[in-house]
Amino acid sequence: MNSWVTYLVRCNDGSLYCGATNDIEKRVAVHNAGKGAKYTKYRRPVSLLVTSKPLSKWDALKLERAVKKQKTNEKMDYLRTFT
Repeated sequence: MNSWVTYLVRCNDGSLYCGATNDIEKRVAVHNAGKGAKYTKYRRPVSLLVTSKPLSKWDALKLERAVKKQKTNEKMDYLRTFT
C-alpha cells in the first residue's frame, strides 16, 4: 500500500528536517507541538516545504535516508524529483 511520504520541513532557525510518515498533517502538527523529533523540539515552529509522491513504507524510509545524505542546499531539489 502506497500511503507513506517523505517530507522536508524548514525549522524556525532556518535548518531543514527530513522524515517519513503516513499522515503528513498530523506529523507536522506533532512537530509543532514539540513532541516530534528531538531535532525539531527546540526549533519550532516548522513549516512544510515539500513531500514526495505516495510510496510504500520501505521506499519512503529509503528515500528519507537518501535525502539526509544530500548537502543542505540540494535536499529540496533532490526530494522534488520524487514528487
